[in-house]
Amino acid sequence: MLKDEDRIFTNLYGMHDRTLAGAKARGHWDGTGDIIKRGRDAIVDEMKKSGLRGRGGAGFPTGMKWSFMPKESDGRPSYLVVNADESEPGTCKDREIMRHDPHTLIEGCLIASFAMNANACYIYIRGEYIREKEALQNAIDEAYDDGLLGKNAAGSGWDFDLYLAHGAGAYICGEETALLESLEGKKGMPRMKPPFPAGSGLYGCPTTVNNVESIAVVPTILRRGAEWFSSFGRPNNAGTKIFAISGHVNNPCVVEEEMSISFEELIDRHCGGIRGGWDNLKAVIPGGSSVPCIRGENMKDAIMDFDWLKEQRSGLGTAAVIVMDKDTDIIKAIWRLSKFYKHESCGQCTPCREGAGWMMRVMERLVKGDAEPEEIDMLLDVTKQVEGHTICALGDAAAWPIQGLIRNFRDEIEDRIRHKRGPIAAE
Repeated sequence: MLKDEDRIFTNLYGMHDRTLAGAKARGHWDGTGDIIKRGRDAIVDEMKKSGLRGRGGAGFPTGMKWSFMPKESDGRPSYLVVNADESEPGTCKDREIMRHDPHTLIEGCLIASFAMNANACYIYIRGEYIREKEALQNAIDEAYDDGLLGKNAAGSGWDFDLYLAHGAGAYICGEETALLESLEGKKGMPRMKPPFPAGSGLYGCPTTVNNVESIAVVPTILRRGAEWFSSFGRPNNAGTKIFAISGHVNNPCVVEEEMSISFEELIDRHCGGIRGGWDNLKAVIPGGSSVPCIRGENMKDAIMDFDWLKEQRSGLGTAAVIVMDKDTDIIKAIWRLSKFYKHESCGQCTPCREGAGWMMRVMERLVKGDAEPEEIDMLLDVTKQVEGHTICALGDAAAWPIQGLIRNFRDEIEDRIRHKRGPIAAE
């Protein structure tokens, strides 16, 4: 269990003062200029050593991602873009950072931008986050007034500007290249890769896109050292992590815990257990709506980290844990996710544009039982044709929940079809 003194987000619940004075009292903005004076290579090396993996879902090593940025400018500026378009159903962790602990993010933006030779950073915030935008903008204004941003930011000798851009509420703009398109004032549609953003990103310049949580933990890692951060969690799954637990638990919550905590401890310690007891657990979506569900009986001993969940053919994703008890109509729940992905597809790639709607309509029939048993395999086959055949990962996100449903709860789908059709004469 994570001790209080090891928590990076000291105001996750908004119990304390979120202003600059409050943040400084809790140890943020402490010696930021000195951290920057260590130099670029030292900061990137420390981030690599810490073992931090991206907190936005993909889990790519953060230090390595930073090192892809060009060391010397070819005349083009470099940019850091922070992805605050938190639109994955079930995910609400970055929201708490921006609302209650915004200075962790702002300080992280300064240090990370310096490490990548960027004099400007853009935070792209989700369209629905109105109050969060206000809190974050107030915090940015405070930092400018205090000399922590702007010319000679935090007395480091580095000039740095931070801009907040408000999206219009499109899920697809959480995909890094669609986010860049939207930031440039174009339609939010993903770009083909290569070129990757580190070569040609925002306005055709070298760019790194990182998640809010990935950037907000940076100052604390650099203050307390890579060894401290990597002491939490299993190898290759280092550090602390914010979990957002919703659904059928007694106390849904957002909590910072160490990586590789067991699912049982996470639920019992922070959520007061499963509604109706552990025997009532039916399924868990462990990482936001796009990762496949896992049966309840396989989750009791689950280890909440990237590698263990990947072995179960699911994923940690954003660590948005959606808990479903035995009252849940699991087929209907997955249909609802299908409907979401169909609605949010940008329509650029044929497999996703056509496939997401087709899968949703078949799911609709499965919910009612108005289908033939053969259609289950046909649906699974179509998910495989969508998965991996699109420019961005939205096609995968539409396919995976359905694959998880068929893999884990095929008997329920068959029972519903059988029940609707009534007794079938023996062949």
